[in-house]
Amino acid sequence: MAHKVTAQTELQRNWFTISSLVSKDFKLKYRRSVLGVAWSVLNPLLMMCVLAAVFTNVLKFGDVANFPMYLILGNVLFALMSDSTSTAMTSILESAPLIKKIKISKMIFPIEKVLFQLVNFAISLIAVVIVMVFFRIAPTVNLLALPLLLVYMLLFCSGLGMLLSALAVFFRDICHFWSVIITAWTYATPLFYPVSLLPDWMQTAEAFNPMYHYVSYFRDIAMYNTLPGVQENLVCLSIAAITFAVGFLVFRKTEKKFILYV
Repeated sequence: MAHKVTAQTELQRNWFTISSLVSKDFKLKYRRSVLGVAWSVLNPLLMMCVLAAVFTNVLKFGDVANFPMYLILGNVLFALMSDSTSTAMTSILESAPLIKKIKISKMIFPIEKVLFQLVNFAISLIAVVIVMVFFRIAPTVNLLALPLLLVYMLLFCSGLGMLLSALAVFFRDICHFWSVIITAWTYATPLFYPVSLLPDWMQTAEAFNPMYHYVSYFRDIAMYNTLPGVQENLVCLSIAAITFAVGFLVFRKTEKKFILYV
């Protein structure tokens, strides 16, 4: 009974720490900004406008129906992964002074970064709604599957974030290498071009791209009025669960050595 109470107290303390850190990051991000939180809405909208102009007038990718909607859905979801993993990767290194001073669960730091980016994603959905209204895309009941997609993304990004944050403690080059991977991953995922443009072998390879599955899931429920089937949900869940398990195990196995390298 005492062990159960202790575990519950520890969980409550960790959650309080996480929520406090999310609040702190939120205030820091928009401090001294004239538009403040509005940038979370304006940024995806402006990016969508730029990309839509380029890929419909210059590179002629505008044959996709509701191309701006296609763009913004892919970009906001990919940004959730990119921003959360990049910030989670350096979370242990940036929290070194705190880790050295007090006893605290180190796993809090990468997970907090993912949750903070999830809050930003929720705000950026306002931009998605604006685009839907402008192009008269009516919401459907399939959008109720969005929380399920976010669970997949939360698990996937947390696992990747924990893995990267652990590796970055011992190999600082990971921080530079990851930015290259993100850039390559951006172009390897059909964010601003239709997958039909790819040759057959590359279309087959997309089955091994986690973000292709998650972006397609988002577009299906928000744009194409389609509810992904059981098989696609199992694929998304499997990717998320395996990534989380690997990240969790690597983090747990190495966290005791963090203090020697941060």
